[in-house]
Amino acid sequence: MPDTPAPEEVARACFAAYLAQDRPAMERLLAEEFVFTSPQDDHIDRAAFLAVCFPTADRFRSQEILDAVPFDGGQVFVRYAYELTTGERHRNVEVMTVRDGRLVETQVYFGGRFPQG
Repeated sequence: MPDTPAPEEVARACFAAYLAQDRPAMERLLAEEFVFTSPQDDHIDRAAFLAVCFPTADRFRSQEILDAVPFDGGQVFVRYAYELTTGERHRNVEVMTVRDGRLVETQVYFGGRFPQG
């Protein structure tokens, strides 16, 4: 039986699948009961996430994970910086919950603009 990946590895793989727009990879990483919450999305399910949120990577020029820190039984704190195609730069935080090698919940906390330099 293959080893179950560490929660932070699953989190990083989800970010990579999103940026690459690799839907089959993302579908393998998401649990059937997956729930996504952000300031724009209130506890949407897996199907809504894949339809509404997943196809938006084309608005990013770049994205870099700054921290992916596991804590408290399968949760991962992820802080990342990104630049939009408009040139705006931001930092966000996500708390991702992983169970049995699959993502079961993402909570996104939007940050503000981050200056260049």
